[in-house]
Amino acid sequence: MTAAPRWDSLWIDVNAATMTAGGAPYGAIADAAVAVKDGRIAFVGRRADLEAAPESLATTVHEGQSGWLTPGLVDCHTHLVYAGNRAREFELRLEGATYEEIARAGGGIVSTVRATRAADEDALVAGALPRLDALLAEGVTTVEIKSGYGLETDTELRMLRAARRLSALRPVAVRTTFLGAHAVPPEFKDDPDGYVDLVCREMLPAAAEAGVADAVDAFCEGIGFSAAQTRRVFDTAKGLGLPVKLHAEQLSNLGGAALVAEYGGLSADHIEHLDEAGVKAMAEAGVVAVLLPGAFYVLRETKLPPMDLLRRHGVPMAVATDCNPGTAPVTSLLLMVNMACTLFRLTPEEALAGVTRHAARALGLSDRGELREGLRADMALWRIGSPAELAYMVGFNPCAAVVNGGAVREPRTS
Repeated sequence: MTAAPRWDSLWIDVNAATMTAGGAPYGAIADAAVAVKDGRIAFVGRRADLEAAPESLATTVHEGQSGWLTPGLVDCHTHLVYAGNRAREFELRLEGATYEEIARAGGGIVSTVRATRAADEDALVAGALPRLDALLAEGVTTVEIKSGYGLETDTELRMLRAARRLSALRPVAVRTTFLGAHAVPPEFKDDPDGYVDLVCREMLPAAAEAGVADAVDAFCEGIGFSAAQTRRVFDTAKGLGLPVKLHAEQLSNLGGAALVAEYGGLSADHIEHLDEAGVKAMAEAGVVAVLLPGAFYVLRETKLPPMDLLRRHGVPMAVATDCNPGTAPVTSLLLMVNMACTLFRLTPEEALAGVTRHAARALGLSDRGELREGLRADMALWRIGSPAELAYMVGFNPCAAVVNGGAVREPRTS
């Protein structure tokens, strides 16, 4: 009697960029085999090390036509759910207005708040789906989505519910982040501390009670919230058992990175104005630096994140789209991989680690981001000759197939 196959599926005729730390560049294995069982990776190694013919080992055998298999990509910082757009502000910036001037004149985040408050949950889902589909077409298997365009309880919860619904409509894992402290709403224009009171007393507890938030974020900046106000939000999050992350040091240095490190946070994001003290604090606390080259590009910033300091102190660097309607209307994580190299001088290997292993860590996820036995079978197959091509090519998508928890799907193109 023939024994039942050991694995559910087996990938052969592939090269594997495992993205495990140490060893060969990209953790590469030439002429590899990757097996899946019950949605998890069951074997990663050389095809030559298989003990029997592939057809006898797995129920389904996939041939990759000599392509490259990588972990599924992780977009660890997006504002994917919103209503309206801010194309006019793009024009204003090109005419000379600054981000701060637009925000203080009632534009910026607050203009998206007006449109988002007016949209029901179905409209928010429908608006987000095309943006999500663009990411999925490029091999994204996990995406973080923030609230922050409601700035009052009902709309913040509506945004988070809409984000959670996306994972039922598309083959993607969604992590949701409460960002009530994103901007001061018009009704609290002269009382920002009063708004922080509302966030801590009502909004954040409501999100935690509803179970719609996986983490808590804030915008610690001169046009956002002070370090003291952010600390109050973090204290509330800690009391509710929710991890924290932070928009930090984007336009100035308010010590946000050191603050999020103090709370053992997941990540400090943007960080163009980060100093060495903040870098050291992040390194000691294991906080991930999330680089957002799309916003840097759209805002035409010139001050680079402190790349040498981050490397010197061993801070892991993730890369994300920051998809949002104002400062990063970006739906291509592959483009961000290229920009992380061309603008921030990451190596292609660092950039790919930034959208796999380190991006997963920035979301507190230890079960993905690498091709390693026991992890989720989230993978992407690419028609490329080397992993560096994912950073090298601009405007071309070589994604041939995507695997979500072991299930194979063709990448969506519309």
